[in-house]
Amino acid sequence: MTTQILIAGFGGQGVLFAGKFLAYKALLENKQLSWLPSYGPEMRGGTANCSVIISDEPVGSPIVSKPDVLIVMNLPSLDKYEDAVVPGGKIFVDSTLIEREVARKDVDVYYIPATKLANDINAPTLANMIMIGKVIKETGVVPYDNIDKALDKVVSARKAALKEINFKALETGYNS
Repeated sequence: MTTQILIAGFGGQGVLFAGKFLAYKALLENKQLSWLPSYGPEMRGGTANCSVIISDEPVGSPIVSKPDVLIVMNLPSLDKYEDAVVPGGKIFVDSTLIEREVARKDVDVYYIPATKLANDINAPTLANMIMIGKVIKETGVVPYDNIDKALDKVVSARKAALKEINFKALETGYNS
């Protein structure tokens, strides 16, 4: 089984971090994977996207042109990538920041008020991890158990205090 995931938004929304988290979680599950970050010339405020491929087989190319799963954190990303999702795929929308609905009827759509939920749990910068929690629940691309081991890999030792709030954000998304 192979799942191609595209995460897209503005720089500063944690798009690359979310992709890295998924990649490490897949590694811990002994999956084959590819993680390919991409961002515009200006890090914060510019466009950012991250391609993650998780597979039982070796991954031939890191490019995701037809995602099975699309996670969008802003309207320009939804506008740009909505049509690229494979029929039967899943689109996860941060409905706090994106007011329009997905036009396609051949995909499953999840509207998550991730930015609002992040503010509600006093973690305004972690809408990305709320989205990832929901993706894990709805796709099963990686199991939710032992999520803390993947957090250990992506949250640096000098920012260890942030591990607990990242876990809370994942849990909030998973349970939303």
